[in-house]
Amino acid sequence: MKRSILHVAVVIATATFALTACGNDTAENSGSPADCASTGDPKTLTVYSGRSEKLVKPLLDSVGADVLGEGVRLQALYDQKPVKILEEGRRSPADVWFGQDAGELGALAKHGQLGELPDSAVKSVPSQYVDPNRHWVGVTLRSRVLAYDPRQVPAADLPGGIDALVDPKWRGKIGYAPTNASWKSFVTALRVLRGDDGARAWLTKFKATEPVEFDKNGAVLDAIDQGQLSFGLINHYYWFMKVGAQGADKVNAKIHYFKGEKEPGALVNIAAAGVLACSDNKEAATRLVEFLLGAKAQQYFADETGEYPVLAGVKSKHALPTLNELSPPPIDLNKLESLEATEAMLKDVGLLD
Repeated sequence: MKRSILHVAVVIATATFALTACGNDTAENSGSPADCASTGDPKTLTVYSGRSEKLVKPLLDSVGADVLGEGVRLQALYDQKPVKILEEGRRSPADVWFGQDAGELGALAKHGQLGELPDSAVKSVPSQYVDPNRHWVGVTLRSRVLAYDPRQVPAADLPGGIDALVDPKWRGKIGYAPTNASWKSFVTALRVLRGDDGARAWLTKFKATEPVEFDKNGAVLDAIDQGQLSFGLINHYYWFMKVGAQGADKVNAKIHYFKGEKEPGALVNIAAAGVLACSDNKEAATRLVEFLLGAKAQQYFADETGEYPVLAGVKSKHALPTLNELSPPPIDLNKLESLEATEAMLKDVGLLD
């Protein structure tokens, strides 16, 4: 089940690269050692993080010589896109890619940008969260959810799935983040599960509900919490982070998990990390990946970002449902199509500029 979801993300992001980095898959950026060009300072470990500063900076700021080695400093760039590495090619200063989903890592691996991780970096992680070629390893998991305002919609009246969500009675009451990668991954999963005609039909109905656009998932949740909207499609951990920061009694919004083998709204994705094939400091880079999978970091993700640790036995302070309770959809990987097609469809139905 989870293996299928991970592969969905891999193909989704691979398609993204095909769209955005067309023409860049050359010998210059193949990532093979022979093509690598030194970027100068082997004492600086550069992390390209697809994740936001708000989510992971406190953790990365805590990384010191005990992890990286004496004299090595960590430099992190946040909210990065993996296509940047393809554009930089062998001249990229990045040593580690810490992405929002396994797809980003899979795409970089496909283009020869990631090296093979040693056993020490992956041995503690369940095999379904590790690339078979060990080019990346999963760090955390997250689920798509429906955020809602219980003052407007009691739990008993919640839509049972995304089809009920596009009922005309919810017109103007749904928020979403159209440029967010998680939304696009959801739409691609929708195409995989229902085919293009089925996906287009749902998106057309969704468009007819006149959904309200936001830049980020957090802004969607804030609007629901303030009573501006009834619903929003986000990732689960935004709600847990908000509750952790403000207190449950200060947060009006709630979240609802869609479930079912044919329910795209129940998609589970993964955050993952890999070491660049052309890294000047592979030893420290590997130690950072091992750190992300260690007890301290896994506990940080469980408690501070409300995500699911990939390591067994790490308990969260949040009341997360178990992964077995999430019931995400199994997806036929052979039917996956590109994000280019997803974006084209979104533009065609008027849900993406």
